[in-house]
Amino acid sequence: MSNDWWRTAAIYQVYVRSFADANGDGIGDLPGVRAKLDYLVDLGVDAVWLTPFYTSPMADGGYDVADYRDVDPIFGKLSDAEALIAEAHERGLRVIVDVVPNHTSSQHPWFIEALAAEPGSPARERYIFRDGRDGGPPNDWESIFGGPAWTQVPDGQWYLHLFDSAQPDLNWQNPEVREEFDGILRFWLDRGVDGFRIDVAHGMVKADGLPDAACTGQSKLLTTRQLPYFDQDGVHEIYREWRKILDSYPGERIGVAEAWVPSAERLARYLRPDELHQAFNFHFLEADWSASIFRGVIDESLEAVAGVNAPSTWVLSNHDVQRHVTRYGGGELGLRRARAAALLTLSLPGSVYVYQGEELGLPEVTDLPEEVLADPTWKRSGYTERGRDGCRVPLPWSGTEPPFGFGGPAWLPQPRDWAALTVEAQQSDPGSTLSLYREALRQRRELPAEEFAWCDAPDEVLAFRRGEAFVCTVNFSSSPVTMRRPGSVRLTSCPAEELDLAGDAVTLPPNSAVWWSGDGNG
Repeated sequence: MSNDWWRTAAIYQVYVRSFADANGDGIGDLPGVRAKLDYLVDLGVDAVWLTPFYTSPMADGGYDVADYRDVDPIFGKLSDAEALIAEAHERGLRVIVDVVPNHTSSQHPWFIEALAAEPGSPARERYIFRDGRDGGPPNDWESIFGGPAWTQVPDGQWYLHLFDSAQPDLNWQNPEVREEFDGILRFWLDRGVDGFRIDVAHGMVKADGLPDAACTGQSKLLTTRQLPYFDQDGVHEIYREWRKILDSYPGERIGVAEAWVPSAERLARYLRPDELHQAFNFHFLEADWSASIFRGVIDESLEAVAGVNAPSTWVLSNHDVQRHVTRYGGGELGLRRARAAALLTLSLPGSVYVYQGEELGLPEVTDLPEEVLADPTWKRSGYTERGRDGCRVPLPWSGTEPPFGFGGPAWLPQPRDWAALTVEAQQSDPGSTLSLYREALRQRRELPAEEFAWCDAPDEVLAFRRGEAFVCTVNFSSSPVTMRRPGSVRLTSCPAEELDLAGDAVTLPPNSAVWWSGDGNG
């Protein structure tokens, strides 16, 4: 395990409850992850990021934490987490865990104490309680999950919850809160975790006086507008202290920000040398399928991190967004574009994240029965927004019938046509999406470290070089495009026979990516 591993790492996101179920109750668990570590090694990733497995009432899939120092029984025991970390390390895999500092569960002992305490008491000062305004909430802030961001308690005060009412926001102006999270970080660092993915890293600190946002539809504005409860400059003081803790442990322990901010420049602030190591690049994830749009995002991303000597990160999907096969058009078109996007993403300089199932080409499940929807967005939106469950359906491992080797009957039902997408069905097929990811991740380790540079290319084609020995081309158009041939073919997102090679020219198939040797000779 080399130093600065995080600068180029391929990191696999495990959504624990949907990865693998070892005890047959239909919910993925830590022993299930342990049983599949060899799969991750074979895939070729460097690290695994685990979503929350802490004690929780599960109002928001575990992002409502009641005890940050223990494992919820549905996921296993603390000893399972310790064994998982040790066994991953034995295989050369790093382990990143989620930490959720913006809010706790409403069942956390602190919040139970706060509800029983008087207004203005020390127990309430750990959270954000306020008196109302004109008979209503203290301000106009909206929950990300829909509805107001305030809930009134029997004594008349209101508490802030930027997410579900079961997720009260902590008051990070309170030294006791900061001390508590210093201890939580050390608890898991002592158990060997290699880093933390920081949930809502752009939250925690709110603007002084809690001013109105003065707009509606606030959840849709996270990456386009400054809001008074997100991306406040005070968060950086917290991360400077956390960096000191991380640096006090051996082995390059890291912090990764989940930060939805208005620009790449704002994102880079989280990556200054005395703050965090990585931040998710949501601008790349949100890019529409267009050569000019992707090029703009790539340029902005690389330029922003260059000034702080940090790597960019590249991500196409996660547990909070629609799977990119579906975003890119669905069906055969969406899969074709997703495979091309994979080769683009895996060839960019920096670190890359792979969300479980994208290596299988899984689409979003858009027709889940209403009675199984568990995302709090469904209820808080008045049953108008289905939420994120469609990207969280458990993985298909083997067999021809649900639950496809996942374990017990899955907590969200899998489509029957996923029989063709199981790991078992794809692992021996050289043309499968799984085989494409395995080969791309293998070759990615061999990519030259030289600087990234764009190459001349026709409209709707992106071409770039990594040193002299590697070129990636991506045809974003729905038509074949002819261009100068950059070298010999290393890897294609489409069947190789679709490439039309003629002398020094190549005709690139629609919606495809190719990796080339870069020698210009073919």
